[in-house]
Amino acid sequence: MEKVQRIWESKAYQKYLKKNEKAEKKRKFCKHNAVHFLDVARIAVILNMREQLGVSEEWIYAAALLHDIGRWKQYEDGTSHEEASAVLAPEILSECGFDEEACGAIVEAISLHRDGAVRERKDLSGLLYRADKLSRACFACTSEKECNWKDEKKNRSLVI
Repeated sequence: MEKVQRIWESKAYQKYLKKNEKAEKKRKFCKHNAVHFLDVARIAVILNMREQLGVSEEWIYAAALLHDIGRWKQYEDGTSHEEASAVLAPEILSECGFDEEACGAIVEAISLHRDGAVRERKDLSGLLYRADKLSRACFACTSEKECNWKDEKKNRSLVI
């Protein structure tokens, strides 16, 4: 998991994390920050074990840490955050020692993490999609009534 630690310590990663924080300073809905990223990682690890998929935990954490790192671009110029994150991630992954195979799988998962077509896939993309949705505690959110997510997309379950 040394490479995952390198992601966290990456200057570029920290810069993008701060840009997300600044862009969402007044946001009352779910934020795209380190807490969310780690929630997604930990839920994906649980699902990976439960479903016995055998996906690398290192890949799971890398994908989770990076999947929304470009959210600030969506606020800045309208680029979808999955697209922006998929563009920003390869440089960080490479700098942190991930090989071509890992980079490909992680970037694919990032680019598809909002695509419902991958929901049932038994790979990193499917795990990231499911964990991302399960990470949101809509059932306990004080702003849930104002949220523009469709009801079927909201997580209303306490347990995974």
